[in-house]
Amino acid sequence: MKNKTYNKKKIFVVFICASVIILGLVGRLVYLMVFDAEYYQEKAESLHERERDIKAARGEIVDAGGTVLATNKTVCTISVVHSQLKDPEGVIAALCAELDMDEDTVRKKVEKVSSMERIKTNVEKATGDRIRELELDGVKVDEDFKRYYPYNELASKVLGFTGGDNQGIIGLEVKYEEYLKGINGKILTTTDARGVELEGVAEDRMEPVPGNTLQVSLDYNIQMYAQQMAEKVMEEKQADKVSILLMNPQNGEIIAMVNVPEFNLNDPFTLNTKEDTGAMSAEEKQDALNQMWRNGCINDTYEPGSTFKIITASACLEEGVVSLNDNFSCPGYRVVEDRKIRCHKVGGHGSETFVQGIQNSCNPVFIDIGLRLGVDKFYEYFNQFGLMGMTGVDLPGEAGTIMHKKSNVGMVELATMAFGQSFQITPMQMATTVSSLVNGGTRVTPHFGVKVLDSKGKEVETFKYKKEKNIVSKETSETMQMLLESVVSEGSGKNAYVEGYHIGGKTATSQTLPRSANKYISSFIGFAPADDPQVLGMCVIYNPQGVYYGGTIAAPVIRDVFENILPYLGIEKE
Repeated sequence: MKNKTYNKKKIFVVFICASVIILGLVGRLVYLMVFDAEYYQEKAESLHERERDIKAARGEIVDAGGTVLATNKTVCTISVVHSQLKDPEGVIAALCAELDMDEDTVRKKVEKVSSMERIKTNVEKATGDRIRELELDGVKVDEDFKRYYPYNELASKVLGFTGGDNQGIIGLEVKYEEYLKGINGKILTTTDARGVELEGVAEDRMEPVPGNTLQVSLDYNIQMYAQQMAEKVMEEKQADKVSILLMNPQNGEIIAMVNVPEFNLNDPFTLNTKEDTGAMSAEEKQDALNQMWRNGCINDTYEPGSTFKIITASACLEEGVVSLNDNFSCPGYRVVEDRKIRCHKVGGHGSETFVQGIQNSCNPVFIDIGLRLGVDKFYEYFNQFGLMGMTGVDLPGEAGTIMHKKSNVGMVELATMAFGQSFQITPMQMATTVSSLVNGGTRVTPHFGVKVLDSKGKEVETFKYKKEKNIVSKETSETMQMLLESVVSEGSGKNAYVEGYHIGGKTATSQTLPRSANKYISSFIGFAPADDPQVLGMCVIYNPQGVYYGGTIAAPVIRDVFENILPYLGIEKE
C-alpha cells in the first residue's frame, strides 16, 4: 500500500509537470501564431524574396538657355545568382569574353556562395544586351544609369562629377545632390527554399523616381568662348593656369567660370598632365587628383594687387579722406617709417591728381590715402564690404580671406594693404566686392543655381539669394564707375577698350611669395556698360612667362571676351 501511494504521487507530479510544459508550449504557439505572426510572416517572405535595386535617373543640369550640360547614359550591371548557376564554367568563359575581365577575377565572383554577386557595373548597354541574349542561367543583367557630360571638359570644375553610385562628389553635382539624385526603385522576385527564382510567379516592381533638373546661370556659348580664350593665353604666355570669371553684377548670376587646365568629366580619375602616374604612390596620385579638381576661382587665394585699389578708393571716397582734385607727388617710391615702398614706375609719375593716380595705378597715391584712412577705418570698411566673410557662392570648398590681425597692423602693413599686397582673397571674393562697388552699392550673392524643374519641365523651386544694400552710397558708386571708365579710356587699362562701349576696369600685377622667386600674377577686372554694369569680367593669369603686366596680357583677354559677348547679351553699342 505504501509503494502504491508513493507511485500515485510520482505519477501525479509527472502529470502536473507534463501539463505545465504542454500549456507552456500551447501558450507560446498561440503567442507566435497570433501576437507575433506579422514578424515571422515578414521573416518567411524575406527568405523567399530576392530584392534588386533599380537606379533612378539622375536629374539633368542645363544652362540658362536649356542646353544640357550633364545628363545620363544607360549602362548595365552584370550579376550572378549562385544557386541558379547550371553551367559555371560556361558562364565564366562567356563573361570573361564579353566583359574583358581576367578569368581569376570572374571565377572568384562566380564561385562565391552568396545570394547575388555583382560582376561588373557601368557596362555598355550593347554589351549588356549581348549577355542577355546568351540566356545564361543564373546571370542577371540590370539596366542602370551612368552620368554623362556631353562637352567633356567644359566647366568641369564647376559642374563636378559623380562616383560609381551616381552620387555627387564635387561642384554643383554635390551642392545640389538633394534635387538631382532621385529615388531608387526595386524589383522583388520569389524564390524556393534553395534560392532559385520560381517561374510563373509575377515579380513586384517599385518604379524609380527620376531626379529633378537643375537650371543654372551658366551660358554654354559664353563658357565655351571664355575657355578658348583662357587656353589661348595660357599657351601663349606658358602660364601655370588661367581663370576667367564672368558674372552679372546686378544679381550675382555667374554666366561663365573657367579654370584651365580643365579635366575630362567623363574620365575624372585620369590626370590632365603628362606626369607618369605609374611612378606615383596612391597618396601622391590622390593629391594630384585633388589639385586637378580644385576650382581656383573659389578654392584658392591670391594677392590681388592693384585691382584692390578699387576697394581702397571706394572706402576713402566714402569716408571723405580724399577728393577727385586732391594733388599728390610720386617720385617713384614712398617711405613709410623705415621702409621704402616703390611704385611700379621707377622714375615716378611726378605731380598728379587723385583721378590721374588711379588711372596710372600709382602706389604712392594709394599709400597716402590708405594712411589717411587709418587702420581702424580700413578694417571697418573691409568688414562693411563683406571681405572678411564668404561670398556664399553655391559651390563647396570656398576659401576665406587671409588677413592680418588688426592688432598686428602697423603703418607699413597698412601701406601695402592699400594697394593690394600682404593679404590674400579669392578671385570670386574680388569680383563680388567690385560688383557691389559699381552696381550702386548692393552686395550680391554670386551663384549658379537658378531654378529646379521636374521631369516634365514644370518649375518646382526658384532659388532666392541674399542681397545687402548700401555697402557704399550711390554717389560713391557712380564716382567709381566714372573713375574706372577713365582707367580704360585714358589710363593703364587701355588694352581693354572696346569700340562703341563704355568699359570700366582696373589692371593688376602682383608678385607671389617668396618675392625672390620672381613669379607674378597678372589680372584685370572690367565691367560694361560703365554707367550701368550688366556684365563684369575678371581674368587672372598665374606665373606668365615674358611680359607679365596685367594691362598688357590680362586686359586684352577681357577685351576680346567683351567684344564677342556684349552683342550676344543684347547690350548695344552707343
